[in-house]
Amino acid sequence: MSPSAAAPSRGPTTPPGKGIPADQLPAEALTYQSPGERFHRHLEELMSALRAQGHSREEAMAALFPRTLLPLETYEDTVAALFSGAHTLFFGPSGSGKTNLAKELWSLFPKDLWVVEGCPVMDVPASLLDERVSQSVPPCPVCLRRFSPDGTPEAFSVKEVDPRKVPVRRHRLREGFGFARVQGSSEVFPDHLTGNLNLVKLEEVGDPMSPLVLEPGKLLQANQGLLLVDEIGKLPLGTQNVLLQALQEGSVTPAKSRETFPARFVAVCTSNLSDLDNINDPLSDRLTSVHVEFNRVHRRNRRIVELARPNPPEIYLPEVLLDTGVRVLELWRNRMSDENPDIGEVGSNRTLIDIAFRTEAFARLKGREVPTEEDLRAGLLHGMRGRIRARSGDSFQQNSALVKEFIEQNLEPSLKRSATVYWCRFFNGRLGAKVPEGEAVVSEGRRLVRDETLLKKVGSGEDLFPHFDGFVQWVGEREPRPVEVTPLLAAATEFSLLDRFSLFTCRPEDADDDHP
Repeated sequence: MSPSAAAPSRGPTTPPGKGIPADQLPAEALTYQSPGERFHRHLEELMSALRAQGHSREEAMAALFPRTLLPLETYEDTVAALFSGAHTLFFGPSGSGKTNLAKELWSLFPKDLWVVEGCPVMDVPASLLDERVSQSVPPCPVCLRRFSPDGTPEAFSVKEVDPRKVPVRRHRLREGFGFARVQGSSEVFPDHLTGNLNLVKLEEVGDPMSPLVLEPGKLLQANQGLLLVDEIGKLPLGTQNVLLQALQEGSVTPAKSRETFPARFVAVCTSNLSDLDNINDPLSDRLTSVHVEFNRVHRRNRRIVELARPNPPEIYLPEVLLDTGVRVLELWRNRMSDENPDIGEVGSNRTLIDIAFRTEAFARLKGREVPTEEDLRAGLLHGMRGRIRARSGDSFQQNSALVKEFIEQNLEPSLKRSATVYWCRFFNGRLGAKVPEGEAVVSEGRRLVRDETLLKKVGSGEDLFPHFDGFVQWVGEREPRPVEVTPLLAAATEFSLLDRFSLFTCRPEDADDDHP
């Protein structure tokens, strides 16, 4: 069962509409739930719906995140953190999928919300109409003055607010209005998060409390929703302290302002391993850490590449070659140390995908319709070498030589492994492990792929090789390819690779695997 296909709809439950007076609000809109509480409740509803469809707990968990392929433990840790109302820090090696996972949380976040119309930070109606809510979640300074009897914040009282005069509307959260993203760098200064008062607009408007004067920073833009901070360890210390204040107090004071505005959101942050020490301790203490590591399951790494390629693809990449590229990179991850930051990106998921595309690119450069193992060798070298961090010419050359040596040592063993597994899948799955049938396929295949005349005859429809025809059908059913690449051509290509790199045997240790 495909988790992504079975995932429940995440669209709006109530379409945004025109403003109405607050006295016409449904009862549930007059209560207050924090962004974390709303997220928790929404996730529970999604999980319940998936379980009702017959999913196991593990399937339901994975179905929440259809655009990522990560270990189940990562999903469990993420959901547990969100259920507890915590802000989250995804940390792990570069290219392991941290940012994609963070984006998935925004796609999951409940986006329909009743807000006070005209409020620059989207106050919820309950902060103006419920005294208990107003004390714990006070309105913004603009709303305090707007609904105060004499226009001063000191005179504001929930008891004096007439619900018939409070315009509210159903709002759909979107970027800048309930969602904000910060890309960590040394140039992200505190006012980038806090926002400020635009003095030019203040001179034009003349009212310091007009919503037109406030330019909300990222923290105010995220109010009532979700804040994504990518590479949080790259933020300057002063900027981190502004974020810490918002997480501690749920409020922010914009630059050049004497007023404090609400900033309540779910914070989702990411960090590479090398930047963890740059996150100050008080801020780190406010975040629940979730380790996002590379997949250890081979089929998941395969799936990452398959999802990144167009369907149908522009060029046919034989499955044996695609699988081999994945295996080589998995071996790199297992055998090379993460301590050298210059090569930390070489084992990333981005490299995993690059290898397939570069293999195809080299085939095109050589004028080949179908890539060969030599194109894969070039794709591996250029894909992996292209992820080396070039600090100096000498270090790049040294690391480049390291990558080249690794590929030379591991390419052929990986080709043999991929070819053997491919044959075993066909032999066990299609032939039912019948040795005479397998021998007949091999015999016919060797005759066919070595004789261009026979290939043309079979391609024109002559039924000369009935046993090999089963292999052609099997390849045609499982391998995506452009329309101009026939199942026969694809099967002949795969068989040639099998003939070179496998022994057409299928011992127990050669059978299909999930692990590199």
